[in-house]
Amino acid sequence: MTSNYKQLISYVLKAAIVVLAFWFIYRKVSSNQNVDAFYNLSKKVSATEIAAVLSLVTFLMFINWGLEALKWRGLISKVEKISLWKSIESVFCGLTWAVFTPNRIGEYGGRVFFLSPKRRIMGVVVMAVGNIGQMVLTNVFGAISLCIFIYKFVEIDFRLFYALTILLCMFSLFWVLFYFNISWLKGILLSFSLTRKYKRFYGVLSRYHTKELFRILLYSFARYIIFSTQYFILFNWMIPEISGADVLMMVSILFLVQSALPSLDIFDIGVRGFTAAYFFSFVTDRELSVIASVAAIWLTNIIIPAILGSYFVFKLDFFGNSRNS
Repeated sequence: MTSNYKQLISYVLKAAIVVLAFWFIYRKVSSNQNVDAFYNLSKKVSATEIAAVLSLVTFLMFINWGLEALKWRGLISKVEKISLWKSIESVFCGLTWAVFTPNRIGEYGGRVFFLSPKRRIMGVVVMAVGNIGQMVLTNVFGAISLCIFIYKFVEIDFRLFYALTILLCMFSLFWVLFYFNISWLKGILLSFSLTRKYKRFYGVLSRYHTKELFRILLYSFARYIIFSTQYFILFNWMIPEISGADVLMMVSILFLVQSALPSLDIFDIGVRGFTAAYFFSFVTDRELSVIASVAAIWLTNIIIPAILGSYFVFKLDFFGNSRNS
């Protein structure tokens, strides 16, 4: 394949990704009732107050994805050394891909195409390590919050409650053990014929020892704190009568449910809105404010980064022409 032909295909692919991402974003934002709910509520508040709150939430969004870029650079250093700026580029580019692909799978492609061609499959494996680290915290804090929620709001037999608590504790322990023994993932990947043919790339899993895994978990924890804080700020602003402890409990459950349900990032707002409305109904009857808060977070954490990431899509190198492979 000639260089000019590769360049043409590259331009077409990049343009297609950006157009598809913007089309999905436009379709969802322009006809989204949750976004309308936020807009209608915002008209009742001063523009200065709205700007201050949303500016703070947006600032935290940049901190959140900045931490993810640091985490990604640390993870991928076992495979290829990249600069912090290239890590930031790849993270935001991945977010653009994620909005129109099931379960954010496009995020993998958006990141690994910033790596040398021969290291891209290893990059996918490495990214899975980071995602599992984030899932550990989502599942552990979600399980704890679910136990508290059941205890406070659900009338069930105490024996069933203890059984559910034990089950959720075992669930949490499994994720912790699995993460700190990440080499188990190699066995899982080798058990499927589809992934077995890439077995030579799974050796990278043995390069992550407890110290590195703990450092990655700290980055994941910092991110968890940041996006929990975003929710806390918005809910405390829109529904101040809800206690901070209840907000954090409900948000942790919301994260747990979101991680368990397959969805598209761009359509995930419906799942978030429905889940939040249900769980927060136990502590407030202001459903519209709940949905509006969730919509604001969705716009800030998903839509804005996806739009920004479209710029970095044009810096992708599909064929590795500008790298030494």
